[in-house]
Amino acid sequence: MKRRPRRQTNKGAPKWMVTYSDMVTLVLVFFILLFSMSQIDLVKFQSVTNSFQSRAILDFLPSAIPSESNPGNDGMEVGPGEDGLGEADGGDEDEDDEDDVDLDELAGQLEEWEKKADALTRLMENIDSFLVEEDLGDVISAARTEEGVILVMQDSILFDSAEAEILDSGRPFLDEVGNLLKGIPNNVRVEGHTDDRPISTYRFPSNWELSGARAGSVVRYFIEEHDLDESRFLIGGYGDTRPVVENKGPQDWSQNRRVEIVILDTDHEQADEKPED
Repeated sequence: MKRRPRRQTNKGAPKWMVTYSDMVTLVLVFFILLFSMSQIDLVKFQSVTNSFQSRAILDFLPSAIPSESNPGNDGMEVGPGEDGLGEADGGDEDEDDEDDVDLDELAGQLEEWEKKADALTRLMENIDSFLVEEDLGDVISAARTEEGVILVMQDSILFDSAEAEILDSGRPFLDEVGNLLKGIPNNVRVEGHTDDRPISTYRFPSNWELSGARAGSVVRYFIEEHDLDESRFLIGGYGDTRPVVENKGPQDWSQNRRVEIVILDTDHEQADEKPED
């Protein structure tokens, strides 16, 4: 009698694969949990923290012990805010309001800066036209800065060496500048500058006194000869501390010996700072 061949049955995966699969699944879940915990929303986390700190969440739960802070509320205490909302909701609204205020302030500042830049541009254009019309470009130079417009005059056309008395040959140039200042309301700072060669006389023991005296002479001339308001003026004597070039020879010394007339922007802080009596 012939034996019947045994049918081979598919026993499936080995039993150890079940345990291995479970382990791999657990490891995968573990790493997913780690990844999700590492991605924390700081805003939501802070809101939850504030809520727990203010007891706005837990205080809604009924308690067997009546609350002493609000006994007429059947043992339930309402958190900060009349509608029972915690600090988290109110804090978000406050932050939005602050953002709106900051944006409004920023827009206002940008608008003020644009107006200031336009005013300085117009002032510079007017001064350039004035210097061209009066043929003063060779003796007076103009430059624009953050403070306003600076007119630079070499001291050789205004003063003798080591002196602070205005020369007759320099008065016509100051008259032209005085006429310019009459037509604008801006405050003015007059600065005196010298070279680095030391000076020691009875009137001027150092370059500090000489530079300050020269600036004072120019301001006094504007006030007395052109009837300009003295409250518009500031005086600065810088000696040899702010050279435009290195003091290496006569040509450099001549450039550093100068008087600068700074026509200040109307919004500049230094123009509004006055000593209190």
